[in-house]
Amino acid sequence: MKLNFKNRIAFYYMIATALIMAVVFGAIYFVVHQTVRHNLDADLSHQAEVHTKEIRIVGDSLQFKNKAEWEEREHREIQVAPVFIQLIDKDGRLMDKSPNLKDNFLPFNEAEFGGHFDTKLNSRAIRQVQVPIKENGEIKGYILSAMSSESSNAVILRLRNVLLISYLIVLIGLYFVSRILAGRSIKPVQDITNTITTITQSNLSERVDLPQNKDEIHDLSTSFNALLERLEDAIEREKQFTTDASHELRTPLATLRGTLEVLIRKPREQKEYEEKITYSLGEIEKMTWTIEQLLLLARLETKFMNAKKEFIALPAVIDESLTRFRNQIAEKKLKIAFEIPENEEFLVPSYYTDLIIDNIVSNAVKYAFDASMLKIKIEILDEHVVCHVEDEGIGIKEEDLSQIFENFYRSDALNHKSIKGNGLGLSIVKKSADAINAKVEIFSTLGKGTKVTITF
Repeated sequence: MKLNFKNRIAFYYMIATALIMAVVFGAIYFVVHQTVRHNLDADLSHQAEVHTKEIRIVGDSLQFKNKAEWEEREHREIQVAPVFIQLIDKDGRLMDKSPNLKDNFLPFNEAEFGGHFDTKLNSRAIRQVQVPIKENGEIKGYILSAMSSESSNAVILRLRNVLLISYLIVLIGLYFVSRILAGRSIKPVQDITNTITTITQSNLSERVDLPQNKDEIHDLSTSFNALLERLEDAIEREKQFTTDASHELRTPLATLRGTLEVLIRKPREQKEYEEKITYSLGEIEKMTWTIEQLLLLARLETKFMNAKKEFIALPAVIDESLTRFRNQIAEKKLKIAFEIPENEEFLVPSYYTDLIIDNIVSNAVKYAFDASMLKIKIEILDEHVVCHVEDEGIGIKEEDLSQIFENFYRSDALNHKSIKGNGLGLSIVKKSADAINAKVEIFSTLGKGTKVTITF
């Protein structure tokens, strides 16, 4: 059936209601029909019982007592619903009958004994009962009691017609009411559709208005808004990555281009070729490292990395990091003071902790003064694992501390050109800490050193 969503809802609602109404109307008709017939049958049975007491049995003959008085009473009274009584013997021969039958006879149905059934008297509908008359346990004959059923049938017929007409009228009205209600019900869905059609890459910040009732439509709107937020975040990350990559790679690429152009202008000595090629390889290595860190930042922002829940002992992470930077530590003749309580595991999330510790130790080694002390301490404070990494180095300006977690930000970079870096390390630290709900605090004094505290 090719109907739109609103009409389908109205149609299905109408079908469901039609079935319920059919059951209800059918039950009403059945109850009224049975009630009317039950009352009529009760009157017939009562009349048969009353007139049975007025029967006189003489041998095989059945007769009414005081029949003359009965005839006089019928002439004197107006009977709205007359009762017809007839006596027959056991062979079905007429013995006697009520005066109101006149020349008519009630039909005898040999298949019906004691039960009520419909028949006709002079082409008029009647309801009849046949009750056996017994004497000393022997059936002597039958008393037939009947009443007109035309009024009852008229009531039942009128009820049936009223129910059928009402059924059709209600269904037609219900369809139009259902369409109105369905239209109001799917309005939030139409709003979502309208929002979808207007959203483009340039206005991903637009959101669907949430309905007041917290129902399935509210859940759908919330899920759609969450989807839009994820899409917006993904596109923003893509824009940020593109911006950062173009910003950070433009200078080394220009340097590489200039170096190679100068190199091919005229023949050079082998030593000069080697120097320029070595310098170019260094720039390529720097670009590779920058791209890897940018990709790492993009992955950290996807929120999918939270699925990694492996834990590792924090001292083991620090040992591995110190091992990776052993050449730089030896070159600067740094002294390592590693303080850790005994009999403690200090379990922390493996992946993110490795990123945090690696970048913090790398900064501590790079910015420490030669032959200075690098202090690392692990402790438990308020049921949290806390790690302190403190160097004796150039420090950070107080006004720069609020910006050090921004991408590519380097404090006083012009005065430290000899120290390699791209300003992404602490950005990685911050996003890694956020992923595991860790807290990173940096305290620094210019010319004396920096202390980093990580609370897991």
